[in-house]
Amino acid sequence: MCNDKKKITVYRKQLQFRYSLALPPLMSAHSAPLNLQVNISYRQILKIALPISASIVVPQINFITNNIFLGGLGTQALALGGITGVYYLVLAVIGNGFNSGLQSLIARRAGESKLDEIGSLFAQGVFIVVVMSLFGMLLTWFIAPIILGWAMKDTNNVSMAVNFLNIRVLGLPFLYLYQLRNAVLVGTNQSKYLVIGTAIEAVTNVFFDYGFIYGKFGMPQLGFNGAAYASIIAEVAGLVSIFFVVRNNDIIKQLNLFKRFIYNHVNTKLILKQSLPLVLQFAISIISWEFFYILIEHHGSKDLAISNTMRNIFGFFGCFTWAFAATTTTMVSNVIGQGLQHRVVELLHKIIHLSVGFAATVCIFLNVFPTLFLSIYGQGNDFIQSAIPVLRVVSTALVIMSVSVVWLNALVGMGKTQLNLLIEMAAIIFYCLYVYFVLEKWNLSIMYGWASEWLYWIIMLVPAYFYIKVGKWKTKQMIVE
Repeated sequence: MCNDKKKITVYRKQLQFRYSLALPPLMSAHSAPLNLQVNISYRQILKIALPISASIVVPQINFITNNIFLGGLGTQALALGGITGVYYLVLAVIGNGFNSGLQSLIARRAGESKLDEIGSLFAQGVFIVVVMSLFGMLLTWFIAPIILGWAMKDTNNVSMAVNFLNIRVLGLPFLYLYQLRNAVLVGTNQSKYLVIGTAIEAVTNVFFDYGFIYGKFGMPQLGFNGAAYASIIAEVAGLVSIFFVVRNNDIIKQLNLFKRFIYNHVNTKLILKQSLPLVLQFAISIISWEFFYILIEHHGSKDLAISNTMRNIFGFFGCFTWAFAATTTTMVSNVIGQGLQHRVVELLHKIIHLSVGFAATVCIFLNVFPTLFLSIYGQGNDFIQSAIPVLRVVSTALVIMSVSVVWLNALVGMGKTQLNLLIEMAAIIFYCLYVYFVLEKWNLSIMYGWASEWLYWIIMLVPAYFYIKVGKWKTKQMIVE
């Protein structure tokens, strides 16, 4: 009896010690240890990628829905949807860049089975994105009006764009916190739960879009600015829903995400080291796209409206490509965490097979039925005929992109974010020079302007491909510590 009491006392002390460190509870004798390591198979790739693609498709449906509703207000509103949409996209992809770095770190910990460190990484991520969102709001309110006023020719367009963005940016804190679900759910191989919050956000956005833009369901008729209010409400709804999904998930509970909100300068430094090159990379990438749209604006509202529909094509039909890109990041990092560096290229080839297959299918569909897609914007036959040549260029660029993003995101999974940034900067320089001369100096058709996407993705592909294929990175310490 005495020995039994001693054993019970020792066991209680062990439990108290573990809970004092905020570690996951001890497994019972009948519980299997939590294993978040991935295997290299097509099934595993699709298991991660398909829910991600579904979660990406729904926001793109939101963008397209916005533009369909705005198209009902006229060509000017549809055209300005491109300028304001790309500006907010700059801020959104800054959050995506941060989350890609954080996702890589979480995936590495999952591959190494260091699950107790994931909660601390998540907490530091929350602190950082709150500061980032405040900075983005101040930038929009005080700096963006000056830049848009200098760059755009039509003063009425400037006024409408600035008023819209001043409202729209209020949703940025909710967006950044909502985006953290990618880092947690994808990094821990729980991507199937992404769809829930995204679906709620989509339904909310469509409902309030229609209500606020046209004054339906007893709502005030706000016109162009109605889309901004609808998007903010949708982001809040998405954040609330995903909070309950994550909090009530049994696996996520074991990571203690909501019990370790203590500042940790070591993890903060590690996250910033991993993420800041990606934040900068994503930002300059979309800023260059904003530069492209400003040059298009100089060609008139019709060309700007056509280009806005092309952005929808990249967003909606490229969702599978970006899903495979996110899958590449987390799987490469996870596989390296397992010590299987020699199988990374094998994994990449499998992901590329699937990525190119989806992109080629989309390309064929768009080229066989171009009118079917373009007619949904309700802009008439002249608009459709002018847009078809541009659509053919963009659809083929999607195929090139489907290969490039896999090799590039493999670098992220390896922790080579600074190399990624250098590649991006080189591509952006050539991209901006090309669109400036083609659209501004030579005043050529926007079809040739959109051919810049071919140039951009080829330049991104070549150095990433050869760096990985040479294989020297296998002998070096992986940077994701």
